[in-house]
Amino acid sequence: MMQQHNADHYTYRVRWSNEDHAYVGTVAELASLSWIADTQAEAFAGIRALVDDVLADMAETGEPAPDAIADRSYSGKFVIRVTPEAHRQLALDAAEQHVSLNRLATSRLIGA
Repeated sequence: MMQQHNADHYTYRVRWSNEDHAYVGTVAELASLSWIADTQAEAFAGIRALVDDVLADMAETGEPAPDAIADRSYSGKFVIRVTPEAHRQLALDAAEQHVSLNRLATSRLIGA
């Protein structure tokens, strides 16, 4: 049995579009979807209803729906590739600041 996905847990955004002269509702987990409306409330209601319809269609056809970002587990680890020169410079910066490379990279990523 396929897992039922809860559209309430998905990540929605409503923003103004100068190009469309309207509000655009989007959902991070289904990036190809959007809804254009005259008000923020209508854009949100539209994208939310569209996600419900798309999830129902996916369930009906057996297509897997994406897990909500909010429902996913995160380990706190990810791999990033940089040039050897950047790696060397980061290692030097960390050594000069008397911190680990991990601590330096984390502080730069989150701006702390």
